[in-house]
Amino acid sequence: MSEFMQTIERAAQTIRNDAHRRSCPAGKGKNQHKASIAILAGVDLFMRFVTRNSHDFSLSKEAGSFEDFKENLLSRAAMILEKASVAREKAAEIGAQFIHDNSVVLVQAYSRVIMSVLYHAANVQNKRFKVYVTEGRPNGDGIQAVKALRTAGIPCRAVLDSAVGYIMDKVDMVFVGAEGVVENGGIVNKIGTYQIALVANSLNKPVYAVAESYKFVRVYPLNQYDLPSEIPEIITFTSRRKSFSANNDTLSSEEIALSNPSVDYTPPQYLTLLLTDLGVLTPSGVSDELIKLFVN
Repeated sequence: MSEFMQTIERAAQTIRNDAHRRSCPAGKGKNQHKASIAILAGVDLFMRFVTRNSHDFSLSKEAGSFEDFKENLLSRAAMILEKASVAREKAAEIGAQFIHDNSVVLVQAYSRVIMSVLYHAANVQNKRFKVYVTEGRPNGDGIQAVKALRTAGIPCRAVLDSAVGYIMDKVDMVFVGAEGVVENGGIVNKIGTYQIALVANSLNKPVYAVAESYKFVRVYPLNQYDLPSEIPEIITFTSRRKSFSANNDTLSSEEIALSNPSVDYTPPQYLTLLLTDLGVLTPSGVSDELIKLFVN
């Protein structure tokens, strides 16, 4: 069984390395993987389950051959996958309760769980509301969200990322997704989430982060440069001579994207509530849920 566990651990490490490689902006291709932090959280949670399940099974009366252990592990893993598959819909159902009739909602670019929240509020709860969607630079996936919402019959409008402060007075609430929910209750999400939360907080607008519980990750970032993925150092400058050389007078959108981070960290004090498939949590309650996930 120890050899089997080593094989599982090697597979998990391969997934971690691949997620890390995809999150790094090196190279010319668009290989930044938005869900890399969620992958790391999911792998850690699954490995904890495998270790715990192996120990419990070896001490149980059902312990037998390796095939018995394998069958037990696969059946339990299938249960985890089934729970994960419905986590988004559960989080969306809870999140939709916080959208009021005739309200104006601001969302950050495209997020599958946020789209599910809006669909549930409009189509299941039959609420009427309007949505502002930030464009979501550098890839502009907010435009994808606008098209999907208009197809669903939900009034919406795209706004510039830089216009968030301008339109915040018209907004009743802010909804953001999360690539990872960290131990102190803060979130790691698409770049621009932090500044949206800062503006909303200064104008006393509630900020709701919606995330599935398998995105809870055991890291504790202290600042923007302490994230669990490698991001470019944005405050590095070239020399004046190099900056103003003839070969450097144009800068493409791709070069800007590759020289800037793709995610940022929003501290818990700027979040009103976390809406998850486990229920409604205050940021301070995340550590308790992490203990339950990794211990129970």
